[in-house]
Amino acid sequence: MDTRIYLEMIHQAEKLKDEIRHSTTSSGKAESVAEHSWRIALMAMWLKDEFRDTDIDKVIKMCLIHDLGECFTGDIPVFLKTKADEEKEEQSLDNWLREIDEACGQEMKELYWEMKEMKTLEARIYKALDKLEAVIQHNEAPIETWEDHEYDLQKEYAHDVVSFSDFFKRLRADILAETNNKINIKPAK
Repeated sequence: MDTRIYLEMIHQAEKLKDEIRHSTTSSGKAESVAEHSWRIALMAMWLKDEFRDTDIDKVIKMCLIHDLGECFTGDIPVFLKTKADEEKEEQSLDNWLREIDEACGQEMKELYWEMKEMKTLEARIYKALDKLEAVIQHNEAPIETWEDHEYDLQKEYAHDVVSFSDFFKRLRADILAETNNKINIKPAK
Protein backbone atom coordinates (compact mmCIF):
# COMPACT_ATOMS: atom_id res chain seq x y z
CA MET A 1 0.00 0.00 0.00
CA ASP A 2 1.21 3.47 -0.85
CA THR A 3 1.95 5.22 2.46
CA ARG A 4 0.63 8.57 1.18
CA ILE A 5 -2.73 7.01 0.32
CA TYR A 6 -2.71 5.27 3.70
CA LEU A 7 -2.16 8.61 5.43
CA GLU A 8 -4.97 10.22 3.42
CA MET A 9 -7.33 7.43 4.52
CA ILE A 10 -6.33 8.02 8.15
CA HIS A 11 -6.78 11.78 7.79
CA GLN A 12 -10.25 11.31 6.29
CA ALA A 13 -11.32 8.94 9.07
CA GLU A 14 -10.07 11.43 11.69
CA LYS A 15 -12.97 13.70 10.77
CA LEU A 16 -15.29 11.31 12.63
CA LYS A 17 -13.59 12.33 15.89
CA ASP A 18 -14.96 15.85 15.38
CA GLU A 19 -18.32 14.87 13.87
CA ILE A 20 -20.88 15.25 16.66
CA ARG A 21 -23.86 12.93 16.93
CA HIS A 22 -27.27 13.74 18.31
CA SER A 23 -26.40 12.29 21.68
CA THR A 24 -24.42 13.05 24.77
CA THR A 25 -22.36 10.88 27.06
CA SER A 26 -23.29 10.20 30.67
CA SER A 27 -21.33 13.32 31.69
CA GLY A 28 -23.27 15.47 29.20
CA LYS A 29 -20.41 15.76 26.65
CA ALA A 30 -21.41 15.66 23.00
CA GLU A 31 -20.69 12.23 21.55
CA SER A 32 -18.67 11.89 18.34
CA VAL A 33 -19.35 9.48 15.50
CA ALA A 34 -15.95 7.87 16.20
CA GLU A 35 -16.96 7.16 19.80
CA HIS A 36 -20.18 5.50 18.63
CA SER A 37 -18.33 3.35 16.07
CA TRP A 38 -15.71 2.33 18.61
CA ARG A 39 -18.33 1.22 21.10
CA ILE A 40 -20.36 -0.88 18.70
CA ALA A 41 -17.11 -2.57 17.57
CA LEU A 42 -16.37 -3.34 21.22
CA MET A 43 -19.93 -4.61 21.68
CA ALA A 44 -19.42 -6.92 18.69
CA MET A 45 -16.14 -8.27 20.04
CA TRP A 46 -17.87 -9.21 23.29
CA LEU A 47 -20.44 -11.30 21.38
CA LYS A 48 -17.93 -13.84 20.08
CA ASP A 49 -19.22 -16.59 22.40
CA GLU A 50 -22.88 -15.66 21.87
CA PHE A 51 -22.61 -16.04 18.08
CA ARG A 52 -20.04 -18.83 17.73
CA ASP A 53 -20.92 -19.67 14.11
CA THR A 54 -20.54 -16.07 12.97
CA ASP A 55 -17.53 -14.19 11.61
CA ILE A 56 -17.32 -11.68 14.46
CA ASP A 57 -14.20 -10.11 12.92
CA LYS A 58 -16.33 -9.19 9.90
CA VAL A 59 -18.99 -7.72 12.21
CA ILE A 60 -16.29 -5.65 13.94
CA LYS A 61 -15.11 -4.35 10.55
CA MET A 62 -18.69 -3.41 9.66
CA CYS A 63 -19.05 -1.57 12.94
CA LEU A 64 -15.81 0.33 12.41
CA ILE A 65 -16.61 1.51 8.86
CA HIS A 66 -20.40 1.88 8.92
CA ASP A 67 -20.44 5.66 9.43
CA LEU A 68 -17.40 6.63 7.32
CA GLY A 69 -19.74 8.35 4.86
CA GLU A 70 -20.43 10.91 7.58
CA CYS A 71 -16.86 12.20 7.06
CA PHE A 72 -18.33 13.86 3.96
CA THR A 73 -21.90 14.69 4.93
CA GLY A 74 -21.90 15.03 8.68
CA ASP A 75 -24.16 13.12 11.05
CA ILE A 76 -27.88 13.53 10.52
CA PRO A 77 -30.11 12.04 13.24
CA VAL A 78 -32.25 9.14 12.05
CA PHE A 79 -35.44 11.10 12.69
CA LEU A 80 -34.26 13.89 10.34
CA LYS A 81 -32.37 11.91 7.66
CA THR A 82 -34.04 11.85 4.26
CA LYS A 83 -33.60 9.52 1.29
CA ALA A 84 -31.70 12.35 -0.44
CA ASP A 85 -29.33 12.57 2.55
CA GLU A 86 -28.73 8.83 2.40
CA GLU A 87 -28.03 8.95 -1.34
CA LYS A 88 -25.60 11.87 -0.94
CA GLU A 89 -23.72 10.04 1.81
CA GLU A 90 -23.58 6.83 -0.23
CA GLN A 91 -22.35 8.66 -3.35
CA SER A 92 -19.67 10.60 -1.44
CA LEU A 93 -18.44 7.41 0.18
CA ASP A 94 -18.45 5.56 -3.15
CA ASN A 95 -16.39 8.36 -4.76
CA TRP A 96 -13.87 8.18 -1.92
CA LEU A 97 -13.62 4.39 -2.11
CA ARG A 98 -12.61 4.72 -5.77
CA GLU A 99 -9.72 7.00 -4.75
CA ILE A 100 -8.20 4.92 -1.96
CA ASP A 101 -6.11 1.76 -2.01
CA GLU A 102 -7.72 -0.71 -4.40
CA ALA A 103 -7.65 -3.75 -2.09
CA CYS A 104 -8.88 -1.83 0.94
CA GLY A 105 -11.52 0.00 -1.08
CA GLN A 106 -12.78 -3.25 -2.60
CA GLU A 107 -13.08 -4.93 0.80
CA MET A 108 -15.02 -1.97 2.15
CA LYS A 109 -17.32 -1.91 -0.91
CA GLU A 110 -18.11 -5.57 -0.32
CA LEU A 111 -18.80 -4.93 3.36
CA TYR A 112 -21.05 -1.95 2.58
CA TRP A 113 -22.99 -4.00 0.04
CA GLU A 114 -23.44 -6.81 2.57
CA MET A 115 -24.59 -4.32 5.21
CA LYS A 116 -27.05 -2.73 2.79
CA GLU A 117 -28.49 -6.07 1.66
CA MET A 118 -28.94 -7.25 5.30
CA LYS A 119 -29.02 -10.90 4.19
CA THR A 120 -26.20 -12.27 6.32
CA LEU A 121 -26.15 -12.88 10.03
CA GLU A 122 -23.08 -10.63 10.28
CA ALA A 123 -24.96 -7.71 8.71
CA ARG A 124 -27.98 -8.24 10.98
CA ILE A 125 -25.75 -8.32 14.07
CA TYR A 126 -23.99 -5.12 13.00
CA LYS A 127 -27.32 -3.34 12.37
CA ALA A 128 -28.74 -4.45 15.72
CA LEU A 129 -25.64 -3.19 17.51
CA ASP A 130 -25.71 0.13 15.65
CA LYS A 131 -29.30 0.87 16.61
CA LEU A 132 -29.14 -0.55 20.12
CA GLU A 133 -26.03 1.44 20.97
CA ALA A 134 -27.89 4.64 20.13
CA VAL A 135 -30.70 3.73 22.52
CA ILE A 136 -28.24 2.68 25.22
CA GLN A 137 -26.34 5.98 24.82
CA HIS A 138 -29.53 7.99 25.18
CA ASN A 139 -30.35 6.08 28.34
CA GLU A 140 -26.90 6.95 29.67
CA ALA A 141 -27.24 10.63 28.74
CA PRO A 142 -28.80 13.10 31.16
CA ILE A 143 -32.55 13.07 30.55
CA GLU A 144 -32.44 16.87 30.29
CA THR A 145 -30.70 16.38 26.93
CA TRP A 146 -33.64 14.41 25.50
CA GLU A 147 -35.98 16.09 23.04
CA ASP A 148 -39.71 15.57 23.59
CA HIS A 149 -40.08 13.08 20.72
CA GLU A 150 -37.27 10.93 22.10
CA TYR A 151 -39.34 9.63 25.01
CA ASP A 152 -41.42 7.57 22.55
CA LEU A 153 -38.49 6.93 20.21
CA GLN A 154 -36.49 5.37 23.05
CA LYS A 155 -39.34 2.90 23.61
CA GLU A 156 -40.00 2.10 19.94
CA TYR A 157 -36.61 2.25 18.21
CA ALA A 158 -34.68 -0.88 17.15
CA HIS A 159 -37.28 -3.54 17.91
CA ASP A 160 -37.42 -4.37 14.20
CA VAL A 161 -33.71 -5.22 13.91
CA VAL A 162 -33.51 -7.60 16.88
CA SER A 163 -36.22 -10.09 15.91
CA PHE A 164 -33.71 -12.55 14.40
CA SER A 165 -32.02 -13.26 17.75
CA ASP A 166 -33.28 -14.30 21.18
CA PHE A 167 -30.20 -12.67 22.70
CA PHE A 168 -30.93 -9.32 21.04
CA LYS A 169 -34.63 -9.50 21.92
CA ARG A 170 -33.70 -9.99 25.58
CA LEU A 171 -31.15 -7.18 25.36
CA ARG A 172 -33.74 -4.84 23.81
CA ALA A 173 -36.17 -5.72 26.62
CA ASP A 174 -33.50 -4.89 29.22
CA ILE A 175 -32.76 -1.59 27.47
CA LEU A 176 -36.48 -0.78 27.42
CA ALA A 177 -36.65 -1.45 31.17
CA GLU A 178 -33.79 1.03 31.67
CA THR A 179 -35.61 3.56 29.46
CA ASN A 180 -38.84 3.22 31.42
CA ASN A 181 -36.99 3.52 34.72
CA LYS A 182 -35.18 6.64 33.51
CA ILE A 183 -38.41 8.24 32.30
CA ASN A 184 -40.25 7.40 35.51
CA ILE A 185 -37.60 9.00 37.71
CA LYS A 186 -37.02 12.09 35.58
CA PRO A 187 -36.77 15.34 37.54
CA ALA A 188 -39.75 17.69 37.43
CA LYS A 189 -39.39 20.63 35.04
